[in-house]
Amino acid sequence: MEAASVCGCCGALRPRYKRLVDNIFPEDPEDGLVKTNMEKLTFYALSAPEKLDRIGAYLSEKLIRDVSRHRYGYVCIAMEALDQLLMACHCQSINLFVESFLKMVAKLLESEKPDLQILGTNSFVKFANIEEDTPSYHRSYDFFVSRFSEMCHSSYEDLDIRTKIRMSGIKGLQGVVRKTVNDELQANIWDPQHMDKIVPSLLFNLQHIEETESRSPSPLQTTEKEKEVPAELAERCLRELLGRAAYGNIKNAIKPVLIHLDNHTLWEPKIFAIRCFKIIMYSIQPQHSHLVIQQLLSHLDANSKSAATVRAGIVEVLSEAAIIAASGSVGPTVLEVFNTLLRQLRLSIDYALTGSYDCVMVTGAPKIIKEHEERMFQEAVIKTTGSFASTLPTYQRSEVMLFIMSKVPLPSLHHPLDLGGKAGEDRNRLTQVMLLKSLLQVSTGFQCSNMLTALPSSFLDRLLSAALMEDPEIRLFVLQILISFIDRHGNRPKFQTISTISDISILKIKVDKCSRQDTVFMKKHSQHLYRHIYLTCKEENNSRAHFEAIYALLALISIELANEEVVVDLIRLVLAMQELAQVNEDNLPLYSRCALYALGAAYLNLISQLTTVPAFVQHIHEVIEMRQKEAPFMLPEGVFTEKPRLSKNLDRLGAEILFRQSKISEVLGGSGYNSDRLSTPYVPQLTDEDRLSKRKSIGETISLQVEVESRNSPEREERAPAEEITYETLKKAIVDSVAVEEQERERRRQVVEKFQKAPFEEIAAHCGARATLLQSKLNQIFEITIRPPPSPSGTVTAAYGQPQSHSIPVYEMKFPDLCVY
Repeated sequence: MEAASVCGCCGALRPRYKRLVDNIFPEDPEDGLVKTNMEKLTFYALSAPEKLDRIGAYLSEKLIRDVSRHRYGYVCIAMEALDQLLMACHCQSINLFVESFLKMVAKLLESEKPDLQILGTNSFVKFANIEEDTPSYHRSYDFFVSRFSEMCHSSYEDLDIRTKIRMSGIKGLQGVVRKTVNDELQANIWDPQHMDKIVPSLLFNLQHIEETESRSPSPLQTTEKEKEVPAELAERCLRELLGRAAYGNIKNAIKPVLIHLDNHTLWEPKIFAIRCFKIIMYSIQPQHSHLVIQQLLSHLDANSKSAATVRAGIVEVLSEAAIIAASGSVGPTVLEVFNTLLRQLRLSIDYALTGSYDCVMVTGAPKIIKEHEERMFQEAVIKTTGSFASTLPTYQRSEVMLFIMSKVPLPSLHHPLDLGGKAGEDRNRLTQVMLLKSLLQVSTGFQCSNMLTALPSSFLDRLLSAALMEDPEIRLFVLQILISFIDRHGNRPKFQTISTISDISILKIKVDKCSRQDTVFMKKHSQHLYRHIYLTCKEENNSRAHFEAIYALLALISIELANEEVVVDLIRLVLAMQELAQVNEDNLPLYSRCALYALGAAYLNLISQLTTVPAFVQHIHEVIEMRQKEAPFMLPEGVFTEKPRLSKNLDRLGAEILFRQSKISEVLGGSGYNSDRLSTPYVPQLTDEDRLSKRKSIGETISLQVEVESRNSPEREERAPAEEITYETLKKAIVDSVAVEEQERERRRQVVEKFQKAPFEEIAAHCGARATLLQSKLNQIFEITIRPPPSPSGTVTAAYGQPQSHSIPVYEMKFPDLCVY
């Protein structure tokens, strides 16, 4: 029986809506929908909306029957009729009609025939774009989410059909999202049960670039729809999904991304992972950026014992996300972000040194740690630290730098380094290097008008303490960090190489007048800074990079922070470096001595032209010309090259090729500079903290403390009587200096050995005896000071009838050395 026919004489008794539905189907399905009859059915549905649900139920019956009988032409006609009725009717009773519609769509999606799946998807997408007037309280889309997700993973043999099925699945998911995301009465699409299906389906298509693009015979002959591929559609759908995510839904949307990247090992190439999170960061609302970063940090902690390549991939993604994040959007817990990164850095150092993840077993075998992979991870953490810091405002960036510096293990009287022998030393060194590299990344590009706030005492003291470490790499990092802070006008590249150019105007140096805050900073910290620069020059293992950094630091101080007093001090400092190379008390290598001469020539050439004192410029140029003729190994052009030109005749240098302090004091004094200060050689003061920076063991730290204490010990009650200084005395002191030095060294060794090997009881008894002696001396002092003044008769009778002698005036008392301030 044809679809339009009726059963005998009972046809006239059938309900009108059924007759109208039957009439839209032609005898031959290839003729398509009967448009005139479809118009009648639409008019009837609009006139009698209460019949709409019955129309939908009847159409549903016919479609299910036609599907089972494989009459696909009539199936297409039925779906077309449903689509038109949905577009035309928006009455309150449309909900029941929609139920019938969704039932028919689900029937098509369940079919194994790709054409029916695509047909059902297209109808669902049209329905998803309709804004309903009345909400639905009981409608469920669980089946559609599951089925569309399954279609997104289609593995159909034919490539073209597989591509169409996958695209239909993506469009279906997009339709579900549009239909439900803004309606609170609909199913919550942000629930994990839905997100765990939708997001991985989109990512699966995003990571598989299909070959359909290259199969087109000519790109000019294809339309935009034909050019579209699942990856592009999936990306648009993912962006739309994330763009609609509210604050409370970000976590549920990001977690499936992380799980997908874990399950498919997509962190190691990291290209796809970075692409995913770029899409995420650009799609979500800017104020939610810190939530994504927190999710990534939590995931990094969860993978702290994963392979280094996985952790490096996560950190690289963090770096890219931080760059995209808006300024200050990392959130209120800024230090927690850096704390997590530094903790991972420390763990990586431990992994590289110990070779294990705390004996964690995977499939019965321990993980193999590759040191070069851990180093790659550490570099990624350092890069990410800089990326995070670049997004922060100035005040937060300063806090971060203080935080990182506080984590650097440095030797001091109050904070000794971790013990543990060779392993402890290696751990401390690697930690110092990595944290200082992180600090350098954070300080790069840092702009602060007030150096007092940029370099507070607590920060500068610890940083300069690291400048005296034996490790040359650590010293170089400290110099570079100082340069980053001081260079506020981008002059650093102009001093990349050391030279003695005759006209510095070609460098186009940007110079501003020294501000009041900078003047206060230099008054407070300049001598501390000069001393560390001088002591750094005395290191035997300095390389070309160290001298270039010292030159750049001196030049930038002259440009950024210099007033008349600072200029004088810097000239004195450089002349002291020249004397250091000339006298060579520290037995410096030949290269270091030549480098110091060359460094002094380059800097004095620069500062003379900055001060614009003609006589000063003339003297410097005369010495440089003499060196060019007679001693090119004392100029930067001869020293700071790939093949340095050195000379062993540094002990027989003529006065004409040296910069003379008297001459400089004379020419600058005539121009208003402080000639008395210029004529005074610079002599740094060596402090205990400076000496301690070079110490490696806690035993040596104790030795220094004991040595300081012993000099003021109460056991040394009497000072040695003043000795008359004669020629014989000086001669004897010179002759015996070597023996005295040996005795002093032996005494220190015994003190160290005693504190390292002696039993605790013996050390405690020794300290207790000294404390008892000190207490007895103090008791004597207190007894003397509380006595009453003497009576005129010379003696007084005490309360108990005993005579009492005269009290000694305070100014005549003899106090132990320890009690004298």
